[in-house]
Amino acid sequence: MKKEITIYDIAKALKVSPATVSRALNEHQSISGRTTKAVKEMAKKMGYRPNILASSLRTKSTKTIGVITPWINRPFISSVISGIEEVANKEGYNVIISQSNDLLRKEVANAKALFASRVDGLIVSLAMETLRFDHFKPFVDRKIPLVFVDRASSNLGTDRIMIDNFEAGYIATRHLIEQGYTRIAHLTGAEHREIYRERKEGYLSALRENNIELNEELIVVSGLSYQEGRESMEKLLDGTLMPQAVFCANDTSAVGVVQCIKKRGLKVPGDIALVGFNDDPIASIIDPPLTTIAQPSEEMGKIAAQQILKKLRNPKLVKSETIVLKSNLVLRSSSVVSKKITIPE
Repeated sequence: MKKEITIYDIAKALKVSPATVSRALNEHQSISGRTTKAVKEMAKKMGYRPNILASSLRTKSTKTIGVITPWINRPFISSVISGIEEVANKEGYNVIISQSNDLLRKEVANAKALFASRVDGLIVSLAMETLRFDHFKPFVDRKIPLVFVDRASSNLGTDRIMIDNFEAGYIATRHLIEQGYTRIAHLTGAEHREIYRERKEGYLSALRENNIELNEELIVVSGLSYQEGRESMEKLLDGTLMPQAVFCANDTSAVGVVQCIKKRGLKVPGDIALVGFNDDPIASIIDPPLTTIAQPSEEMGKIAAQQILKKLRNPKLVKSETIVLKSNLVLRSSSVVSKKITIPE
């Protein structure tokens, strides 16, 4: 195995002190630009790698923020991560990203790995099946800033960044009612996840407000993947009460719904209207384009990172915050049948 290059090797090669090499690598103002340049060039030539672990033990900071997400390949999450990285990188922090695949065991393993890696803060969007939160307790006990985004927990008294999911569910359902639909199905996620429970409550509130009787057969719970969207729609179409419209708790499942409806020889919105959630890029290119709820995903990521950095700058700041952002309904062809409503180009 090739010997690891140290600052002592660089110092010996340049005939300067190790302290000078260390300061030059950190661009200390006491070292001249000429010396700094020479040290950096020699470090590169020799293949020097900074010892982050040793540095972190001295400074008690790794300059890293950990992120645990359900799925990295979902557009909403990708946008959240983009926001996190933009803010973190500007402040000199790196971001370590992991995904749980919506599995509790993977979320627990990721949390343990990031804790062992001594991350300075942790941002989490919970797995669908997570019901307990003891794997985050070490972060709380060590006062490592912890922020939940979107799929959040209120059990740990930490910061949370989210939208008003009740209002969003209500607006989506009310839109369908205004189009004349009364048999409105809802594809939702696990109800122990607060965001899906609140979207469903918004859906139910809109039905009650308009004196529309709820039929439990029209509510289907799943993991909200594309395939589960197709399977959920198959279940609805094979039931005793075919829906006139469907409100999906995300766009991924809504795309599966569209494909299922088309496969059955039906039309969207002619036979069944549809509203999704998230405003993923595919929502605007699928045929027909999908009416959906747009979330400020990148802003949510930025605010999450800002909350972490705020706590790191001021460790005595222990008060937790729940920051609720606005969402909006994006009208497209999948739900609009009224000629009175103009669909934006």
